[in-house]
Amino acid sequence: MAVETLARTPFISIVLFLPILGALFLAFIPRRNARAIRNFAFLASLATFFVSLSLWVNFNASLSGFQLVEQHKWIPALNAHYFVGIDGISLLLVMLTTFISPITILGAFSAIKVREKEFYIAMLFLETAMLGTLVALDLLLFYLFWEFMLIPMYLMIGIWGSKNRIYAATKFFLYTFFGSIFMLVAIIYLYAKTGWKSFSYLDVLALHLGIKEQLFLFAAFALAFAVKVPMFPFHTWLPDAHTEAPTPGS
Repeated sequence: MAVETLARTPFISIVLFLPILGALFLAFIPRRNARAIRNFAFLASLATFFVSLSLWVNFNASLSGFQLVEQHKWIPALNAHYFVGIDGISLLLVMLTTFISPITILGAFSAIKVREKEFYIAMLFLETAMLGTLVALDLLLFYLFWEFMLIPMYLMIGIWGSKNRIYAATKFFLYTFFGSIFMLVAIIYLYAKTGWKSFSYLDVLALHLGIKEQLFLFAAFALAFAVKVPMFPFHTWLPDAHTEAPTPGS
């Protein structure tokens, strides 16, 4: 799989960081103005959805590779890049995420009555983290977005959850963080296989790996995904988390 088009306009970055930009502006709205906080958070997420339509408009369905690609040096010492792009699958998932987020925030209007400002900031940060996992083409960048999702979710469950929220939040965090350690080991292994030169997903695809290596790497990534999905028998955090989490968090 190759890069088919390089973006002249950073559509993906605009969509990716617009929720965080909204969260930063939200931080300056006085806490006593709850209505303005709710409305601004909703408008920020809604704006992200409308901007994400530009990805749909500019995506060429006749091509098979990654499109609207952006690549910039990020950590030169590690040769890690800010490397993002979309294919047909990730495009639909990005659109789904940007579509659901404003609906979720709208649903929080009646569900969240305490620390509303912090909740909506967490929601917007979470949206960026979710989008980042869908567009990252650098494995290190993907891992950071993947782990970053844990922070706002932990806060949502732990602060705005029900009676046993602290237990549920801690269980959720430990399960998903533990699973992610195996993914990190696999990513470092792949980085080493490139000669410590690249975290690029495209460079990883070009590697020639033995069957034992492939099985090890598959198991490491599959375990991390199985915990997050979650799949049996790594699903036991889910009932607690969704029972205790506020409805928008679920």
